[in-house]
Amino acid sequence: MSRPAKPWRRWSIRAAGSVLMLGLLAWLVPIAEVIEGFARVPPWLFAGVLAVFLAGHVAAAAKWRALTGGLPFRAALRAHFAGLAGNLMLPGVAGGDAVRAAIAQAGLRDGGRVVAGALADRLVDMLALACLVAIGALMLAGQGSGALALQVLTLFAAALVGTVYAAPRLLAALWGRLALPGRGLALRLAGALRSIGRKPLLLTGTLALSIAIQGLFVLLAMQLGRAVGLELPPGAWFFAWPLAKLLAVLPISLGGLGLREASLAALLLPFGAEPAQVVTAGLTWQAVLWLAGGLGALVLAVAGGGRLPEPPEAEPPAAELPEAELPEAELPGQGQ
Repeated sequence: MSRPAKPWRRWSIRAAGSVLMLGLLAWLVPIAEVIEGFARVPPWLFAGVLAVFLAGHVAAAAKWRALTGGLPFRAALRAHFAGLAGNLMLPGVAGGDAVRAAIAQAGLRDGGRVVAGALADRLVDMLALACLVAIGALMLAGQGSGALALQVLTLFAAALVGTVYAAPRLLAALWGRLALPGRGLALRLAGALRSIGRKPLLLTGTLALSIAIQGLFVLLAMQLGRAVGLELPPGAWFFAWPLAKLLAVLPISLGGLGLREASLAALLLPFGAEPAQVVTAGLTWQAVLWLAGGLGALVLAVAGGGRLPEPPEAEPPAAELPEAELPEAELPGQGQ
């Protein structure tokens, strides 16, 4: 009886984190200046940012579909926007990923491919953000941010390479030789990750697309910042905004609410930014995220709650297959 309560307990902890962060910001930043800043954002600019943001997520859905494979584009688009809706209600970005993966699983019936695609997609996005942090540091040309940018870039590059190339061997070795539960899913996950690793053009192409999408989002955030009075060098935005987004992944707030704004204000402060203006721009961006998530929920409802065409008959678990029928990538000790 205690297990169903655990997600709500996590949600409550993260909600408390967001409330704490927002309360701290309200204490440190004049609320009147934040409200005045909202009035400076023209409705046409907000609508344009929302439209371009949604277009960016159409491209992001195509990127995730390419890494997952086999899902029709309309179904991938529906699942991706359902994930945006999930981000409104579930704790952290992982909540939206879980919703997206559940809809994909209904169509693919291949847990290994779904999990591998989700992992690769998330790590590609984080590496893309780290690349933008490095680009911002280069644009700032020696203002003390280069070492941090290099560390962030190295960390996420190692995480992606390790997940795609080292994890398949580890999974195959552990579940191939030990009687651990979930053997079927673990071996299929190993096979799916190894399949992605054998397609370097897919990885580099999706990384380039992710850098373009996230870079576009930085430019949108810059426009909102300028509307509220922030006049900062582009390098400061390309350094601070992606880094604040990476920090917002920490499981201490609801989808980064409060943590993202506080991090961005702290990171932009050395470049002469007014904290009230940064918080205003950050909360305006948060409104874009909420509206996009609400639209995703509407799309999901109109499309029938995420129902997909009847999938082919599911494969039997790996434990029920003869060894010869397991994909080569799933057999321990085989493959490259």
